[in-house]
Order: sequence, then structure tokens, then C-alpha cells
Amino acid sequence: DPAGADVIHRNDGQWSLRLVLLACLSCCVVATSAEIPGASPAAPVTAAAPLVAAASDLKFALGEIVEHFRRETGMVTRVSLGSSGNLARQIEQGAPFEIFLSADEAYVRRLVDAGLTRDDGSVYAIGRLAFFAPTGSPLEPDPRLESLRRRLDGGDPGRFAIANPDHAPYGRAARQVLQALGLWNAVRPQLVIGENVAQAAQFASDGNTDGGLIAHSLALAPELGRRGRFALVPDELHEPLRQRMVLLRNASPAAIRLYDFMHAPASRAVFERYGFALPPD
Repeated sequence: DPAGADVIHRNDGQWSLRLVLLACLSCCVVATSAEIPGASPAAPVTAAAPLVAAASDLKFALGEIVEHFRRETGMVTRVSLGSSGNLARQIEQGAPFEIFLSADEAYVRRLVDAGLTRDDGSVYAIGRLAFFAPTGSPLEPDPRLESLRRRLDGGDPGRFAIANPDHAPYGRAARQVLQALGLWNAVRPQLVIGENVAQAAQFASDGNTDGGLIAHSLALAPELGRRGRFALVPDELHEPLRQRMVLLRNASPAAIRLYDFMHAPASRAVFERYGFALPPD
């Protein structure tokens, strides 16, 4: 498991308090395995440690990449996971992140237009949605959600999890899928909304819902694989999840080095293993 990620554990919208705590604990680690698996409580935070804001669908893939980076460079990476929309807003409000990995390139474009980035960034992955159901669920995952339709038609809809469509790209894609399949109006009263797609995956897999629409990258992780099963949703049912990363204006040399590392073949292979389609080199 990744051991090189010092993760700032925060609720969306509360970065300022966490960053104050980080400054006060500059010789310690503010880390939790709830964000990136295997985060090492023994790894020291150094002044050179890059500070990264990342979409929560990257929870497992990015954990591996920053661990590879630590092994190669000796540098610990500080990562804050959340919904892309909330992270972009925090950056606009002055959060001192150095790299932003968004699940929707539109949020990066917004920061570019505001003059908060070094350049336009680059598309690093194309995301996919998965229909996940926990073990014991009456739902049987299928690409076009027919088991959910039957459940809704039978009058016993249960509960269904998605990320918040207002600021989470995977939540917006989930809403588009449900609308395209004619299920949105029927399922809407039964929705359990996650603040981001990682939280939606937690809701979909913990047995308190019958399932949900989550990131394929999260469904492929062993942690979720032990809890249930999934089917890949056809990507023509939603707008493309073009995921873009960018160096922010205050990026340090260490952040630039990490940014370049995430474009390397080894990092691209990690993204691919977690179900992302890759753009051309």
C-alpha cells in the first residue's frame, strides 16, 4: 500500500482550518488512511513536499503514484481529496495548492481564465462510471441499469447513491445517465448524495444503500471489490469525463517535478490499471 502520501484530511469547504493546523504541526504528519490508503503516519512533512488538490476518484490511483514518487525522490506528497468543484473554489479563494488534478477539465479552464495557473495543463485521463451493488443487494449490476429499473417499477426502490451533481463531475455524469435511461424522476427521491464520488462509493458499498453510480477507478480497487460487484456503464450515456491536471501559479520546483512524474509511463500505467482511458502521449 502507498506509504508516501501525507494526506490533509478535511471536509469539503474547510481547507483553511486544516492548513492552519498543518502550519502548526509542520514537523508532524496530518494523515489518514481514510483518504489515501496506506498513508504513513511516520513520514515527515518537509518544506519541499508538494501540496496537491485532487479529485476523489483518484483516491487509490494517486496513492500509488505518490508512493512511487516518494521511493524515487524521497519526497513526501501532501494530498487533499475532494470534489473537483469544491477544490476549484478553494483555489479561487486562496488555498495554497500547487497542483490541481480535476475530474472535469472545465474547472481547470476556469482557473486558467482567472490567471491562477502556469499554463493550460493537460488531460491525464478519461474517466468512466460504474454501477456498483454491495454483496446481498437486490440489485444486479448491469450496464444499462435494468435491475434498478425493475426495482423502481416494482414499487420497492430502496436507496441509491451518487455524488453531488452540483459540483462533483461523477455526480453530474450519474445524473446524465439516469436521465438518458428515463430513470431520473423515479429514483431522485431515493438518492443518497455523497459530497464527492469517494463518499458516494462509501455509501454504495457499506450496505446502507442498494448500490450506486460511482467512479470505475474506485470500483476496481480491492477495498471495494471485497464488498460487492459492478458493471461498467456505457460512456455514450454521459458527457466525457475528461480529467485535466495543471500546475498552479505558486508551484514549487518539487511540485513541478511531481507534475512531470505524473506524465511518465509508469504513472500512466497506474491510471490505466485503475480503468482510466489514456490520452495520446
